[in-house]
Amino acid sequence: MPPPPPPLAPADCLFLDVDGTLIEFTDTPSQTVGDPEIKRLLAAVAQNLSGALALVTGREIMTVDQLFAPLKLPVAGLHGVERRDASGTLHQAALLDSRLNRVRPALTLLADSYPGTIIEDKGRNIAVHYRLAPQYGDLVRRSVAAITAPLADDYQLQDGLMMVEIKPRGYNKGSAIHAFMREAPFAGRRPVFVGDDLTDRDGFSAVESLNGVSIGVGDRVQGRYQLPDVGSVRRWLHGILTIRG
Repeated sequence: MPPPPPPLAPADCLFLDVDGTLIEFTDTPSQTVGDPEIKRLLAAVAQNLSGALALVTGREIMTVDQLFAPLKLPVAGLHGVERRDASGTLHQAALLDSRLNRVRPALTLLADSYPGTIIEDKGRNIAVHYRLAPQYGDLVRRSVAAITAPLADDYQLQDGLMMVEIKPRGYNKGSAIHAFMREAPFAGRRPVFVGDDLTDRDGFSAVESLNGVSIGVGDRVQGRYQLPDVGSVRRWLHGILTIRG
């Protein structure tokens, strides 16, 4: 098991996954809430890093803003498909692809066939959750692969915790981090990324390619350093508040 991470340095920048990293997983995505503690903590850490903090998540930017309101942090949503930079400029968020309409009816039928399966339609991405029906996991993944096969040139499947997601090719959390690192206030800093799931491995690769630091959470993925759970991530974030430039 990798060791726990050291404190951040004043010249670092920080990228954070959301579900399973900052906030505990819930049975359904709509049940998740951003509690007052994490909102205060993120605001304070962002200030201490001169704004060099971004959220990198599979959720939509709109949903992230609702979770952490009134904060509006730099954020990459939908695994990098949409992004809001530190200046507030949105990238790609307005684009829609009607080709997903071809598979939506079949996915709805799939959810009806396997009770407990939930379709989370994010517009440009579609996630199929089976946390409430884990016995159907293999069947759901195979069915989603068959349903989306006609879109394989432009879309790919991405596994996550008790879910599989349909997303456009060419985007991931790593590509989002690279984009942030070309912009102020991230450019020139050492990147640190904290994540807990298979979808975060691209982010780990990105920061490590930039001589940065990867921090895994829990036991699904390992980074250069490791924290056991959401509570330990929050305690580590509190430690960032003691750094001085």
